[in-house]
This record gives sequence, structure tokens and C-alpha cells, in this order.
Amino acid sequence: MKACRITVAVLTLSDKGSRGERADLSGPAIGEMLGGIGAEVRFTEILPDEKTVIKEKLVEYARKVDLVITTGGTGLGPRDVTPDATLEVIEREIPGIPEAMRAEGMKKTSRSMLSRAVAGVRGGTLILNLPGSPTAVRENLSVVLDVIPHAIEKIKGSIEECAR
Repeated sequence: MKACRITVAVLTLSDKGSRGERADLSGPAIGEMLGGIGAEVRFTEILPDEKTVIKEKLVEYARKVDLVITTGGTGLGPRDVTPDATLEVIEREIPGIPEAMRAEGMKKTSRSMLSRAVAGVRGGTLILNLPGSPTAVRENLSVVLDVIPHAIEKIKGSIEECAR
């Protein structure tokens, strides 16, 4: 069985974080969890909640890595624009991923239904939105972590089994 090395960019979307007013705890949590599936975080960045900036970075990193994970900006606030930016750059949506995250989240809090997170494909890259809190990141990512290698394998057109 061939081992696959997944390359990753983690983008934290936070106005306060981008100004240095809040420590990023979610980005490191993502990196730690992805290490469990053999993924390598090559890029991390903290950006303001600016749709144009987010779109530019998603496009840039989709040329460089297999997986882009965002954290933050998935709620209902006026500055929560991460899903909107993501929808504008992906070529194909994967609705089952955020559906699974919301369904699992509903077991803990009804507020999970307010998440607007999306997932999709741009070129050969999977893009996945996660909430901003470290707890929500862990809860949501744990739901889909085991399907990420298989999803990337299929996005890249591989017929080899590297996920299992």
C-alpha cells in the first residue's frame, strides 16, 4: 500500500487575529489533528475577514497544496465572509462534508445549524471551511478527518488506494 503525503495550507480568518489582538489557537489545533493522518502543514497565515483577500489566498494556495483548511468566518456576522469567498473560487462543491459536520455538531448544540461552512474543489485541491473556535475546530475536523485522504486521492484522479 502506497503512503500519500498530503500538503496543507491553514488560513485563520480573524480581524483581531490579523491585528495581533488575539492568539490563534485554532490553526495549531488543525495542524496537530492533520498530523494524525500524515499531512504536512506547509503554510499558515492569519488574515482579516476581507472577502477579496480570502479569495486571493484560496486561489494562491490551491496552486501549492493538496488541502486548504480555513478556520473562522463561517457564522452569521456581517464580517463572516469565508463561505462566500470559498464558493466564488471552488469549481465543485462537496456538500456532504459540511453536512456531516453540522449533523454531528447538532448532537452538542443547536447552534451548529447556523454554520455556513462549505467544502469544495479547486483544481486538484480540497478546500474546507471550519469554525473559528478551537473546540469547534476539533469537533468538526474529527468528523471528516478520515475521509480527507480518500477525497484528495479521488480529486487528483488516482486509482490507487492510499487512504486505507
